Amino acid sequence: MKKKNNSEKKGFAMFGKEGEKMISEGKMNSIIGKGCKITGTIDVEDGTLRIDGDFDGTINCPGTLVIGKGGTVKADIKVNNAIVGGNVQGNIDAKEKIELQAGSKLEGDIKTTRLVIDEGVFFEGSCKMSPGGKSTVSKPVVNEEDKKAEKKETANAWSK
Repeated sequence: MKKKNNSEKKGFAMFGKEGEKMISEGKMNSIIGKGCKITGTIDVEDGTLRIDGDFDGTINCPGTLVIGKGGTVKADIKVNNAIVGGNVQGNIDAKEKIELQAGSKLEGDIKTTRLVIDEGVFFEGSCKMSPGGKSTVSKPVVNEEDKKAEKKETANAWSK
């Protein structure tokens, strides 16, 4: 059995627990490194995309998107899961989960089933949460007679 040295352990630390698991399973297959600037559309067919540099455009990833602490993304994002440690300007649509890590900044709207926000996160935008992205709020069924009765009750309450 091969023992990992300290430099290998330090390399895993930059990805966090989720990233460490992905690397060991061979699922981390696309990385935009620190100092790299890309503009355009990224379509990942399978696996995970990690961004530690700058990206501007559109991201489609059926797996997980990881934005590292030094990553800056200006994009509309469609993913299964998103882990944000850096800065994002744009909307995130995640089928399963969005995790905003301490120190991250998100300016945009999010839509997801599960949301984790650590202390120290800056989030400005709106959030829609529901299983499968479907609205769980049902509108009450009100007929005309009920509306008239409610108006009468309100008027009577104010006149007393």
